[in-house]
Amino acid sequence: MNPACKDITSFLVMDILERAQAIEAAGNRVIHLEIGEPDFDIPDCVKEAAKKAVAEGRTHYTHSLGVVELRESICRLFADEYGVDVHPERILVTGGTSPAMLLAFGVLARPGAHVLLTDPAYACYPNFLRFTGITPRYVPVAEEDGFQFTPQAIMDNVDGLTAGILLNSPANPTGTLTPDATYEAACAMGVPVISDEIYHGLTYGGRARCALEFSDDALVLNGFSKRFAMTGLRLGYLIAPRSMMGILQKLQQNLFICASSVAQWAGVAALSEEGLEAAEAMRRTYDTRRKALLAGLTKMGLAPRTEPTGAFYVFVRADHLNPDSLALAYDILEKAHVGVTPGIDFGPGGEGHLRFSYANSLENIEEGLDRLGRYIATHCG
Repeated sequence: MNPACKDITSFLVMDILERAQAIEAAGNRVIHLEIGEPDFDIPDCVKEAAKKAVAEGRTHYTHSLGVVELRESICRLFADEYGVDVHPERILVTGGTSPAMLLAFGVLARPGAHVLLTDPAYACYPNFLRFTGITPRYVPVAEEDGFQFTPQAIMDNVDGLTAGILLNSPANPTGTLTPDATYEAACAMGVPVISDEIYHGLTYGGRARCALEFSDDALVLNGFSKRFAMTGLRLGYLIAPRSMMGILQKLQQNLFICASSVAQWAGVAALSEEGLEAAEAMRRTYDTRRKALLAGLTKMGLAPRTEPTGAFYVFVRADHLNPDSLALAYDILEKAHVGVTPGIDFGPGGEGHLRFSYANSLENIEEGLDRLGRYIATHCG
């Protein structure tokens, strides 16, 4: 067995979800505030494009980089939203953003290398890194900084074995955005910057910056799951420097061949005017839910120190209820039938916190808050 596999940890939010499903199977209603999956249906134009692709027989292998129509649409998106010039030959379309991440880390891997991560960070990053032979190096970050890197933290932790700096904005689990000064510092260090931008298009009060606005050599991860609610279609992409594209394409050909042809044509429709308008309507709804969840948590004494203005998460300190976030999450699930994610899922710096997702209806969020309030009053007095 690959020794790296021994170090791969459970994705705790999935453990919580599976326990919640067992509770539901026993006849109980659970309010799901744990899972980071849009509750919206995919846009109508995306449905029609997928149907058309099947009807027209576009169900065979595509170019390993992806159909050129989709890559050109992505180029137009980046020109319109960030003012950056991306050539289709620098885009690799993948079966979701996770394969893009795996390929990027695979190219960066070298003996003894590490990649800098914020602590807390998305739970799967360290497992992807370990699988490719890279050591995840957690860098503690402060709540008052939105759990984002500061320029000084980056400068203090980059050394000759640093294979990359991983930025995530808007971030999971915190919903905060990376400051411009942090992008500037990271891109000035002379090591690869990997920017996970899967939650772009889901910001409230200001736009997220793209790493390519700061360096043409950044590696950008993005996809269609979050912004367009296309989780099951499994469609993502990686933008990389030209110097890496040859080996990335070879890895794609050997490991994955290509992304789903049907999903790719659906992606073209998602990036059309109609698809972007549908995504904007979802974003506005998320913002309404965000405000409701923040207001409710604040009344319970669970307000975040830095307001989340992106993605669909609120990350709060809850160690006064129970310092063991996993035990607390399970207790809330069992006694209140509300699913929440334990902070320890996101690294040592996440312990003592809980993540709440507002990718659920306003009615369910309000009921979940009501149940949580009763739980705190009854069990945490």
